[in-house]
Amino acid sequence: MFYWLLKTVVLGPVLRLLFRPWVTGVEHVPESGGAILASNHLSFSDSIFLPLVLDRRVTFLAKSDYFTGRGAKGRATALFFRLADQLPVDRTGGRASEAALRTGLRVLRRGQLLGIYPEGTRSPDGRLYRGKTGVARMALEGGVPVLPVAMVDTAKAQPIGRKIPKIVRVGVRIGAPLDFSRYEGMEDDRFVLRAITDEIMYELLQLSGQEYVDVYASVMKERLAAAKRGKPLAPTAGAPAEAEELGAVAAVASVAGGPEAEDLEEPEVEDAVADLGPGPDAGPAEQPPAAADVDRDGPEGSADSAAS
Repeated sequence: MFYWLLKTVVLGPVLRLLFRPWVTGVEHVPESGGAILASNHLSFSDSIFLPLVLDRRVTFLAKSDYFTGRGAKGRATALFFRLADQLPVDRTGGRASEAALRTGLRVLRRGQLLGIYPEGTRSPDGRLYRGKTGVARMALEGGVPVLPVAMVDTAKAQPIGRKIPKIVRVGVRIGAPLDFSRYEGMEDDRFVLRAITDEIMYELLQLSGQEYVDVYASVMKERLAAAKRGKPLAPTAGAPAEAEELGAVAAVASVAGGPEAEDLEEPEVEDAVADLGPGPDAGPAEQPPAAADVDRDGPEGSADSAAS
């Protein structure tokens, strides 16, 4: 009830008026039944604008930190997430990861839409980072399609560290559903999970036009923070793609007051859970080829479809 009140009465009309969100590919979203919306992650506001442009409800798995805050602000945040029916999950790994997986599967088996960010955290610099395999396992165990979703210009509206959004038109591109039923019963095969995840990330690459980096975003954030402190981390053994990124890390972190480095010093409390996968991955995946040029200005005229 509170979810629809926020979307249709309290926040939705104001956000549509100010940010004029556009959407393409909405016809790919099934009218009923469970499905995963696998999105790139540029901003905290991704979790606001994606549900805003869809008629169906979208549930995200939120970090348990949201529900355990102290003080007036913490209690207000916890109340908001509970009333919006978002689901708390523990990200400490092990049994907690399994519990998060089961929570997501319950959403899918109720025939609802589940939002996931395969990168596992927001991009520190606007590029698309290596996906984690939780989305693949959930798709196989839930027996549902995966819809790739590209958020456009949300980082301009609310970059990392900015609490009050800037008024910028934002958009959403939704790709055709990906069917992985050919891998049914192989959800414990890490090579299969990696192949599925890479296919999803390639579709996101094509939709978003972002530059791809074959490194986990969380690793890049750690390196940015370490480089800013003057203690750069060594690359992981056997990961040449990660080694090539160290120069870029040092360059970004050396910029005085650079938002990417500065904000990494603060605890991450805004990201929705994205990776709920099983054990270790099979190893480095091949970097997808460069994406075709994508018009980032969004459709115009009758092609625009702002949700109502």
